[in-house]
Amino acid sequence: MASSRDPVNERVLETTIANLLRGGVALSAAVVIIGGAIYLLRHGMERPHYGVFRGEPADLRTLGGIIGDILSFHSRGVIELGVLLLLGTPVARVAFSILGFLREGDYAYVAVSLMVLIVLLFAISGAVG
Repeated sequence: MASSRDPVNERVLETTIANLLRGGVALSAAVVIIGGAIYLLRHGMERPHYGVFRGEPADLRTLGGIIGDILSFHSRGVIELGVLLLLGTPVARVAFSILGFLREGDYAYVAVSLMVLIVLLFAISGAVG
């Protein structure tokens, strides 16, 4: 049975998804680097205290706290934003794939991609808080 898919549309979808992934990773890396630079400018000369374990601050455990830290220009909030962007990149990829499969009328892949998206969102919701 011959495929009714348009190879040009498939190539455009693949290229767009690849660009989305590259852009998401590059953006998250840039944000983490900016946050790291800010952190080093403010705390680079401090001596670390390896004898005392300090967990992540409470404000970095929720999305609202992270946004508050970003608005206050705290370096750890900016770094955390970069991590969240990195986590969001595969979610955006799957969501975009769903739209592409819907456009192509490939409902089996839409269903599978929806299941993958649900699993991703469920996993991330436990991590972000």
